[in-house]
Amino acid sequence: MKILVSDNVSLNLFCENPIPILEKSNKGVIAVLKNNSPIFYAISPCLLKKIFDIECHLSKKNIGKPDILKKFSMHPKWIPDKDFIRQAALWGIILNEEVSESELACFISYWQVEGCFFHHIQWQQKLARSLQKSRCMNYISQKKRDITYIPTPDQTIPNGFRGK
Repeated sequence: MKILVSDNVSLNLFCENPIPILEKSNKGVIAVLKNNSPIFYAISPCLLKKIFDIECHLSKKNIGKPDILKKFSMHPKWIPDKDFIRQAALWGIILNEEVSESELACFISYWQVEGCFFHHIQWQQKLARSLQKSRCMNYISQKKRDITYIPTPDQTIPNGFRGK
């Protein structure tokens, strides 16, 4: 139901007694207009309760599920997606093993203190790069040199050089 307000008297009339006007509306919502432009909207208490009930019901469904559309700071319960290894491959980071609990705990504890805010996908990308770097460093440190090896000089003379 639209109430066209041509002067302040009609608007004042609505403001003095809005309940009967709201009850006459078929859905519990009215738009108060002046010069074909909305001045404000009014919603019946019954409809407002229905809206809040729906919102409450939807928010209860989402408890425990992270909102991946919003940025958040790192927290101890964060976990990457189940297809994290496949996603990392799409980002050009090849990981041969799943994330271990210690690797994840190390990542979370570092970023939790930093207090940065990122989207869920960005956190996963950071984790993938972190794993790639740390695993590469671990691989290099595992390949130890033999400190007792003494190289022998090459005795051949390359073409174009004079020999003795």
